[in-house]
Amino acid sequence: MAAASAAVRMLPDGGADDEERWLAEGIAGVQQNAFYMHRALDSNNLKDALKYSAQMLSELRTSRLSPHKYYELYMRAFDEMRKLEMFFREETRRGSCSVVDLYELVQHAGNVLPRLYLLCTVGSVYIKSKEAPAKDVLKDLVEMCRGIQHPLRGLFLRSYLSQISRDKLPDIGSEYEGDAESINDAVEFVLQNFIEMNKLWVRMQHQGPVREKEKRGKERNELRDLVGKNLHVLSQIEGVDLDMYKETVLPRILEQVVNCKDDLAQFYLMDCIIQVFPDEYHLQTLETLLSAFPQLQPSVDIKTVLSQLMDRLSNYAASSPEVLSEFLQVEAFAKFTVTLYVSLLTFTLRVHPDRLDYVDQVLGACVKKLSGKAKLEDSRATKQIVALLSAPLEKYSNIVTALELSNYPRVMDYLDNATTKVMAVVIIQSIMKNTTCISTSDKIEALFDLIKGLIKDMDGAQDDELDEEDFKEEQNSVARLIHMLYNDDHEEMLKILCTVQKHILLGGPKRLTFTVPSLVFSALKLVRRLQGQDGDVTGEDVPATPKKIFQILHQTIEALSCVPSPELALRLYLQCAEAANDCDLEPVAYEFFTQAFILYEEEIADSKAQITAIHLIIGTLQRMNIFGVENRDTLTHKTTGYSAKLLKKPDQCRAVYACSHLFWTDDQDGIMDGERVLLCLKRALRIANAAQQMANATRGSSRSVTLFIEILNKYLYFFEKGIPQITNTVIQDLIELIRSEKQSDNTVADPSTEAFFSSTLRYIEFQKQKGGSIGEKYEQIKTSS
Repeated sequence: MAAASAAVRMLPDGGADDEERWLAEGIAGVQQNAFYMHRALDSNNLKDALKYSAQMLSELRTSRLSPHKYYELYMRAFDEMRKLEMFFREETRRGSCSVVDLYELVQHAGNVLPRLYLLCTVGSVYIKSKEAPAKDVLKDLVEMCRGIQHPLRGLFLRSYLSQISRDKLPDIGSEYEGDAESINDAVEFVLQNFIEMNKLWVRMQHQGPVREKEKRGKERNELRDLVGKNLHVLSQIEGVDLDMYKETVLPRILEQVVNCKDDLAQFYLMDCIIQVFPDEYHLQTLETLLSAFPQLQPSVDIKTVLSQLMDRLSNYAASSPEVLSEFLQVEAFAKFTVTLYVSLLTFTLRVHPDRLDYVDQVLGACVKKLSGKAKLEDSRATKQIVALLSAPLEKYSNIVTALELSNYPRVMDYLDNATTKVMAVVIIQSIMKNTTCISTSDKIEALFDLIKGLIKDMDGAQDDELDEEDFKEEQNSVARLIHMLYNDDHEEMLKILCTVQKHILLGGPKRLTFTVPSLVFSALKLVRRLQGQDGDVTGEDVPATPKKIFQILHQTIEALSCVPSPELALRLYLQCAEAANDCDLEPVAYEFFTQAFILYEEEIADSKAQITAIHLIIGTLQRMNIFGVENRDTLTHKTTGYSAKLLKKPDQCRAVYACSHLFWTDDQDGIMDGERVLLCLKRALRIANAAQQMANATRGSSRSVTLFIEILNKYLYFFEKGIPQITNTVIQDLIELIRSEKQSDNTVADPSTEAFFSSTLRYIEFQKQKGGSIGEKYEQIKTSS
């Protein structure tokens, strides 16, 4: 002992020799305390033996040693602890001290680390004595070891626990086997110890200054076997059959591997899994194992690990014809290939994001491997293909970049119809999320080829099985996509519209109601940009002009006739007519109105739809200023005629008085026909009177009185506009008529009607109070009875 102390004192204090000095001091401390521990053991002095063993173990509390040197110190202490364990076993066998008392006694050691080493040592004896179930003691020990959270010290403590317990697990055929659940307890113990050790090992990477990161990586690499031994122990448990491995062991291990997000740990542990577990297990759980690879960190050398797995399985497949047939049953090589390319693509995107040729090569290699095969039906393989296709979208955040990959659509061809649609939705969502503008017709052609699962019916697709809500959501996403297509160049934008039209018109009638409106409004945006331009349209390769676009719009809306959806088509025709008006194209505008009227006459039979349609027609026609006298007269005559033929009298009345606006507009020269305004209002009054008489004949009602009040408000509107035919006398007569109708015995009072009439009269009084010309106009109208 004196010689050892002298050797320590002779070491210089500083530089690279510091660690040697600290190690020598630690070893000297272990040796010295072990010496006194042995003296106590020889004299059967348990109290002193525990005291000196705790002091010896306190040397392991050091933080000054590298993992390599700490291991030397640990092994010195480990050798002594084995001797102490033999002593404990002998003492309990002789009855000098019960193992239960000893288990309680060692828990009073002063420091946590020595206490836990002693507890593990006595725990080993406790299990050996069989005075308590092995599973209970092991569970107690693995939980108590949580008391050490220092990475290095915690790793070696748990390594010690693993070493002393590996021959005492309640395994099948073991002398410690208990009930049927004992195998689960053994597996759970090893898994918990593995998970905690891996957490400590990963935590080492994040301790200390950044400049020493590389050094810590080397040190961690020296400790990896401590963690990996747990997986070796798991592979040696007899009770871990294929079912338990598939359902419990592998998923728990992979969950820890993926979640730790540490490249060193992930590479090493995936390699460990491949090396320690049987080939048969790998074959039967290949899907689960391969699904973890795309989730690993991008810096993990996946290719090497996969190569080792492929080597093992290739040798296994060659071992006998029976094994090869198993491979064919699970389609192992196909699954292998897809996963390998997913991993390789992920690596390429992270390391060489600017090399699209590399990315396309990976996709091309995948296509080559899949060539000759039908569409993938295996769900796991399909998920891998989706992961492969999603990777470029996530990396580039721009579908335009992915469209430059020639092999991208070729990979998609191997997806089944349902997954093709899912992938199409993912692509559209990426465009929306990143507000990507796709601005050339060739790119759009490529894009629509990718999302064809949403654009048209796929071969073999069963429409009957399609959920209606899902279909609507899919088609709405396509409609939103169409609005994202844009190019400042008019010629290119026209090509884009033609490309979109070509695809959506082939999509079948069910889709048209969603996609046609988007195309129409995108085209009308281009029309607005081209206002004032014109030109003869004599072929396909002509400049972008409003006339050319209106031709496309006419063809597109006409396609809705096969749905049929006349109300939608009518709305779109009217939108186009208004745009043609702004472009000063009277024949085009008249044609769109003609088509709208044809739809109204021949296709729209529902009374509610007719009411909506006629008011849309009136509103649109009122805003038109392009028509000459003849064309306008024709359209207004048709409109007023339709209005007077609606099914219900109140609807007729409201449509007819709305037509009065067609004959008087402030901002349009030449449309100021007071006679026809008055004619419309008088006609509305006659219809309202007829409605009132019908209501009185059937039941007392004030609803028709409301029509008179509505007409009064129209009279007031045109009265303020200065139409000569609308005089204060006419308005006064109408007020008196309303009062008379309200006081009729057949009319039931209605609060809303009363409020409406009172509000109208207050408006007249308010206008009187304004004074000036407005006040003078209203002065002669009496509101009080």
